[in-house]
Amino acid sequence: MQRKLRQTVSFGIGAVGKDMVYALVSGFIFYYYNTVLGISGTFTGIMMMAARVFDAFNDPLMGVIVEKTSTRFGRYRPWILTGTVTNALVLYGMFAMPESITGLPMLVYATVAYVLWGVTYTMMDIPFWSMIPALTGAGKERENLSVIGRTCSSVGYAVPTILTMLVVVRIGTGERQGFALFAAAIAVLFVVTELICVLGIREKAVSTGKAATMREMFGALFANDQAMVVVVGIILFNASLYLTTQLALYFFKYDIGNSDLYSLFGTIGGVGQILSMVSLPLLRRRWSSKSILTGAIGVTIAGYAFLFVLGSLGSANVPLLGAAAFIIYIGFGLATVLTTVF
Repeated sequence: MQRKLRQTVSFGIGAVGKDMVYALVSGFIFYYYNTVLGISGTFTGIMMMAARVFDAFNDPLMGVIVEKTSTRFGRYRPWILTGTVTNALVLYGMFAMPESITGLPMLVYATVAYVLWGVTYTMMDIPFWSMIPALTGAGKERENLSVIGRTCSSVGYAVPTILTMLVVVRIGTGERQGFALFAAAIAVLFVVTELICVLGIREKAVSTGKAATMREMFGALFANDQAMVVVVGIILFNASLYLTTQLALYFFKYDIGNSDLYSLFGTIGGVGQILSMVSLPLLRRRWSSKSILTGAIGVTIAGYAFLFVLGSLGSANVPLLGAAAFIIYIGFGLATVLTTVF
């Protein structure tokens, strides 16, 4: 029992750290490149889209590599540690671009840094979630660890969402230096949390048989209509979430004129997401996973409809905008945990 508790706590701490990094990049890199560095929004958007397309092939490739890994330290932990250290270094470099770099070299630096960040994050993210079967038994125990992991990751995601704009304008000599210092702090926390995770867990042998090739992976995906539904759902949920966080930052900074309110917006949304995640075991006592997922999608759509109405009316009412965020993130939180369990 003590070993299971230690592994659960260690895994949860690792989830917090990894999503702190993810939240900083997914929520603020566009703003940093575009507003702080002055890089064209069009260039940044196209570059980010190209990197995501690359990830569609890089992620399953990493899955194949992990499945073929066999060391005395386990299959997953060496990749988690290696990916964490390299990703932390790239993270700092991405948010600490030297001021002497301008023009075309700036565009090259920004592109290479962003792509490298994606590659190194995949190095630790894929084995992190793939490791769950090596830590638990099948069934309820595995589902519980998935819920705990996703709940802890949402806590980690909330930290930069809430703190970034409050902190970067108050440290250093401006936003540029503020982002560099804040990224350095997040990078250090990232390494510490993943080190705790790696040292606190013990992988058990998991028989996976012959590792699938990328052709077999995509073939199995396209032949499985249930898996395709989950994949499409993940894509749509993530796309909507990224649009919401990116545009909300600009909205509160320039339309309302107070970037601190973005932190309040993110706090309210984060509370909704965490509450929905921890309530999943209770909901599953009454409803099936399919019913809960359907409800989560409906709740998210309702939240976006409410947000659309507020936008159409030109409303800058912060409590109403916060209520819309709360509703949206409730649906997103439930869907995130359920797709992990699936």
